[in-house]
Amino acid sequence: MPVRTSESSPSRHGRGMGLGLALLSAVAFGGSGVAAKPLIEAGLDPLHVVWLRVTGAALVMLPLAVRHRALLRRRPGLLAGFGLLAVAGVQAFYFAALSRIPVGVALLIEYLAPALVLGWVRFVQRRPVTRAAAVGVVLAVGGLACVVEVWSGLGFDALGLLLALGAACCQVGYFVLSDQGSDAGDEAPDPLGVIAYGLLVGAVVLTVVARPWTMDWSVLTGTARMDGTPVAAVVLLAWIVLVATVVAYVTGVVSVRRLSPQVAGVVACLEAVIATVLAWVLLGEHLSAPQIAGGVIVLVGAFIAQSSTPAKGSERPVASGGPERELSTPGTTA
Repeated sequence: MPVRTSESSPSRHGRGMGLGLALLSAVAFGGSGVAAKPLIEAGLDPLHVVWLRVTGAALVMLPLAVRHRALLRRRPGLLAGFGLLAVAGVQAFYFAALSRIPVGVALLIEYLAPALVLGWVRFVQRRPVTRAAAVGVVLAVGGLACVVEVWSGLGFDALGLLLALGAACCQVGYFVLSDQGSDAGDEAPDPLGVIAYGLLVGAVVLTVVARPWTMDWSVLTGTARMDGTPVAAVVLLAWIVLVATVVAYVTGVVSVRRLSPQVAGVVACLEAVIATVLAWVLLGEHLSAPQIAGGVIVLVGAFIAQSSTPAKGSERPVASGGPERELSTPGTTA
């Protein structure tokens, strides 16, 4: 029997679409900070911005929650887990960490998630992963350290570091839970329904944490300044809700279904690069040479990782996922 040396056209197309969706998700998530920072500087508490973001997105997705209400009976654990970890947990832990350690350090620790995903796949799911995928994660994390210039403000605060690690673990939950049911065919839970209920659960949890009744609502009726340019606060909020949350979560979850948790996780590292570039263009926060070099390294790491994951069911290194993940050449086991 001849040895198969190339992907089928549908497989290649599915993987390419998955990568495109993962990149779109990274762009959407990466744009959240650029829109949120002017609102925070205008007087909103960061946790209030997070609550507005999640609650607004939950309201937008509410019709889909009603449509997929059968999920409440079929997959209540998945919905609760996605809401607690992928929505509320990441946000709450990250912002709590920011109150104790530098932003760059917190961001770097949170984006250790791709490495933690590899650990989950290797030691919990007991699936081998390619050495190239592991190298890609190392490169992406190293490049991310340059992007956030982690050396500029390392302050050791044990609780702060633990909180940031909590955000990373919740980020792992996002990728792993997004992949649930990807092999179930027609029985797979609809990703839009999972996201809709996840946002509703997250909104409830964040309401308790953020206490929105103490928010200065008048900020939303005025303008915020983006690098000196006045922008209506409601426009920035609409971007955060519709693009940085709804579009970001939908494309992100669907991309995980088409790729794998660890590959999508590494591609998600591009969020930090995109956020930094957007801050440079829109907020006047200029990039240094190490940041530019780090962005290139993140891109290289993401490319290596996404191009080295064989199909599920193979004896070669694999990640949980569907036929879209099949590659033409085997990797070396890590």
